[in-house]
Amino acid sequence: MPSPIEPSPIEPSPIEPSPIEKLAVFAAPGLFVVLWASGFIGAKFGLPYAEPLTFLALRMALVGLLIGIVVVFTCPPWPDRHGVLHSAVTGVFVHGLYLGGVFVALRQHMPAGVVALVVGLQPLLTATLANRWLGERVIPRQWAGLALGMAGVALIVQDKAAGATTALGWSAAVVALIGITIGTLYQKHFGGRIDWRPGFLIQYAAAGGVLALGALLFESRTVAWTPEFVFALVWLVFVLSFGAIWLLYFLIRRQAAARVLSLFYLTPPVTALMGYAVFGERLEPLALVGMAVSVAGVFLVNWRITPPQA
Repeated sequence: MPSPIEPSPIEPSPIEPSPIEKLAVFAAPGLFVVLWASGFIGAKFGLPYAEPLTFLALRMALVGLLIGIVVVFTCPPWPDRHGVLHSAVTGVFVHGLYLGGVFVALRQHMPAGVVALVVGLQPLLTATLANRWLGERVIPRQWAGLALGMAGVALIVQDKAAGATTALGWSAAVVALIGITIGTLYQKHFGGRIDWRPGFLIQYAAAGGVLALGALLFESRTVAWTPEFVFALVWLVFVLSFGAIWLLYFLIRRQAAARVLSLFYLTPPVTALMGYAVFGERLEPLALVGMAVSVAGVFLVNWRITPPQA
């Protein structure tokens, strides 16, 4: 996550955004959803040509190299040793466990839309953990949304259309869900004041090291450098790790964090549509009902009335 913008001692007068800025703010959420959902499709597109941990280790290396170039030319402030440790822990959970779980689940033939749905339950799990760890109150309506989300997953699990997915695939998706949830909470609690440039460089380096070790221990590390694999790798590095992340920063810096969080709930149906268009993935009616129930649940958890700012 990007570092917060420090308040100025003297608050400047509000500046009316230009028409171009208004258009960008209006268009960015929809573009973000499409790009974020395309990450699941890009991963599945490249996985036939490389094993998941090997694929991710290459992605982390390329992204780390590019961010390293940005760090060299911009010379941002470097975090202290505690900041380095916190960034490394966040990287292992968010980029290591989350992406590793997603890629392994896709490699185990889990439909991209179902993987997106499972990890899209992150706000539900976050609400539960935040109630304990951050002291945030979870109201009855949000607990009802939690129950709806879990019921929707149960419907999908029982759907025979997903029966080709192995137990390893489901386990990997759950690991991805836990990784992104704990990583997000950890970053919120410990990493908010770290400049994003060195913070992300440390995160990608830590995650890349863990993924490379996993590839060394459990995979053959064979890569078929086909045009399809190169396209998928380039797409994930530039469009996801840079384009989608920069859109995320763009929205958060305009005080749209709550709205940005809700955008993640739209990625499962968009991913499912992309999976149908690209791979012919088909979900049976019971799975579609489960997806609708889960999406309703996460909206119920996240729906809140934001008081007007003074």
